Amino acid sequence: MIMTDFKDFPRDGRILGVDWGARRTGVAVSDESRDFVFVRPPIVVGRGGDNAQKIADMAKSERVVGIVMGLPLRTDGSESETTKMVRDAAVRVAQYTDLPICFIDETLTSATAAEDMRINTQKQAKEQLDSGAARVILENAIAVIKRL
Repeated sequence: MIMTDFKDFPRDGRILGVDWGARRTGVAVSDESRDFVFVRPPIVVGRGGDNAQKIADMAKSERVVGIVMGLPLRTDGSESETTKMVRDAAVRVAQYTDLPICFIDETLTSATAAEDMRINTQKQAKEQLDSGAARVILENAIAVIKRL
């Protein structure tokens, strides 16, 4: 079920954070208390593949109560073609799970993750950045949920 905001999002339990990508999707998961966030290896699919089932499978294996997907908005807050692709991906994920799915602005999450992780090379970026961005997305979402 795709939600428009965090108002009715579960207040307790583990959450899966997703930095969607057409070929590589970064993922991170919180602990039960939502005090800690742990990166997981990215989900990788081949050209033309769909990662929706893999995201839903990971949500099940991690025993999460909800999914947060980063939404790539332009700097003025408007939506782009990539934004539409992420929204479409969420619809596909929702076909495989009954968990609530909510979006949060992902502006600058990759840059923040790179800085936090001190990533300096392209090789490091390919190996770590997507799930690092998912960590930042999830941390931001947890902060919003705790303020509600």
